[in-house]
Amino acid sequence: MKIHLWAAASFLLLGILSYFLALPTLAFGYWGIPLILFIISALLVLFLGLSQVGLAPHLPYIVLASVAFLLLTLVPFLTTAPMFRSGAYRELLGDVQQKEFSESVAPVDASRIRLVDQSMAAKLGDKKIGEDPALGSIAELGTFAIQRYRGELYWVAPLVHRSFFKWISYREGSQGYVMVSATNPQDVRLVQSIAGENLHLRYQPQAYFGEDLKRHVYFGGHQRVGLADYSFEIDEDGQPFWVITRFEKAVGYGGREALGTVVVNAQTGEMQDYSLSETPEWVDRIQPEAFVRDQINDWGRFGKGWWNAIFAEEGVIQLTEGTSLVHGADGHSYWYSGLTSSGGDDSTVGFILVDTRTKEASYYRQSGATERAARRSAEGKVQEKGYVASFPVMYNVQGRPTYACALKDKTGLIKLVALVSVENFGVIGIGETPRLAMRAYKSALNQSFDSGDLEGQAPREQLQGVVERIGSDVQSGQTYYYLILEGTKRIFVASSRIAETLVLTQVGDRVIVQFDDAQARFADISEFQNLTLGSDGDEIP
Repeated sequence: MKIHLWAAASFLLLGILSYFLALPTLAFGYWGIPLILFIISALLVLFLGLSQVGLAPHLPYIVLASVAFLLLTLVPFLTTAPMFRSGAYRELLGDVQQKEFSESVAPVDASRIRLVDQSMAAKLGDKKIGEDPALGSIAELGTFAIQRYRGELYWVAPLVHRSFFKWISYREGSQGYVMVSATNPQDVRLVQSIAGENLHLRYQPQAYFGEDLKRHVYFGGHQRVGLADYSFEIDEDGQPFWVITRFEKAVGYGGREALGTVVVNAQTGEMQDYSLSETPEWVDRIQPEAFVRDQINDWGRFGKGWWNAIFAEEGVIQLTEGTSLVHGADGHSYWYSGLTSSGGDDSTVGFILVDTRTKEASYYRQSGATERAARRSAEGKVQEKGYVASFPVMYNVQGRPTYACALKDKTGLIKLVALVSVENFGVIGIGETPRLAMRAYKSALNQSFDSGDLEGQAPREQLQGVVERIGSDVQSGQTYYYLILEGTKRIFVASSRIAETLVLTQVGDRVIVQFDDAQARFADISEFQNLTLGSDGDEIP
């Protein structure tokens, strides 16, 4: 009897310790509590059996282990297996609307092309904190997350404790965070104070005991809900927060569905729960990338049921290799990924955008190249240099879906910028800067696609006037011509590929230009006619 009580007390203590360390979710559909109960009760039965105690003391633990075992095996299979619940999995993504691409994603400004990826942001951030040897010896960078800050895209990562002993020595918290511009690799900031107040990130994943971020949130009243995607974000004032997604299991033990967020002040630990609609506007990501990818794949697989998804695979589509975050004209963020057939070749059947806050999904049925094919095309254009392309991000250029990526050398430094058409990865523009790459790409677009089709996708302006000034410049091996027409302040830019008469155009010539970027000071010419030379036919009324 004493052995029995001693064993029960010992394993009860083990259970409490396991609960404190594992932080299991106390709700149906989660594995934590059943797994702990099964292991502890099984160990008790084994221990008591080896101690040659009678059968009676075993019965409660045998029953407990059996129930826990069923919750880990049979119940999940019957309530969760796609074989039985394929329809429920498909419906998780919600109503997927078909839209025109240009209606949802605003044309990109050449200065806002995302060049810096997460790996490069980490290198630049490490270099920044390495400039201060004292800081680099006590802290390191956490995980970078991309977000919009005051209208610009930045990678942001907190400084976190390097070890348990550093945490003991600096209990007030780590000293700030690093911001890296996603569009300008020269813009790297170490932020250690806001409005004259020093920053101390006390609550973080690399802290311990009650200051450990997960434990702090869990014991702050979140034992009965799933928690995921602990991302570091800053508000419009630069104040640091942790944003955690609250979720539930919508299909048995599977089908993770976001319910809202927990926003935690990284300095004070104060936390606030929000629903999806009430989450502060500065929070970019509520829907975790992993959740969205799973739901898109289920939507693409189970359109005609589980049997078709496994055997016939008729109409089955799946995501391409990666996901990227893009921004629309409405200021919202979207998870983007191409969609390909079940064979997984280098062509897409369309692409999908999912709002990172509301999960509103939009599907664009359009054939084109995958991100992998676009990267190979960009690398092949300068194959003699051995540059490696970053993972492409999709933009809208002249109404056309376009991949943008950076071409980096072996040290990870950006050497060139490449724009590749999604519809035809042979249409590519490369330049030393985003603006030069954009000009080369627009020139390639105008040569490769029917001008009427392009005009239908992205309306252009047309202007007739007299040339007041004209000049030329050679950039990246290409000659560009710059024109100013009388009575205008806009500078029109085009390469000789647009029209041969550009080479002969002089001050005083009457010309007609069609151009994009109507609001920009520099406007790229898409079509050009020199009426004075008369080689382009009659005037356009």
